[in-house]
Amino acid sequence: MEVKAKCQARELTLYLTGELDHHGAKGLIRQVEQEIEVALPIKTILDFSGVTFMDSSGIAVVMRTKMRMREIGGSIAVRTVPTQPRKVFDAAGIDRLVTME
Repeated sequence: MEVKAKCQARELTLYLTGELDHHGAKGLIRQVEQEIEVALPIKTILDFSGVTFMDSSGIAVVMRTKMRMREIGGSIAVRTVPTQPRKVFDAAGIDRLVTME
């Protein structure tokens, strides 16, 4: 899993690329938290456009990001989710918990 970060006007966008499974989720969570610590954004966007496969570990990544953003008074959005990861999010009802763009 590769992550590229872009921060503009306190909006942090994290572009995720590759497969997101339980092997990579812990490292990804650490990476996301580090990017948030550096940028201190008011909004973090997780862009899933480059995710080719995701299991339920992706839900943990989104929820941990949501918790961290809540701690610093910010918000989260999930953007551009391909079909396979979208099915995982839909099954979990993640759209009731975070903004899906």
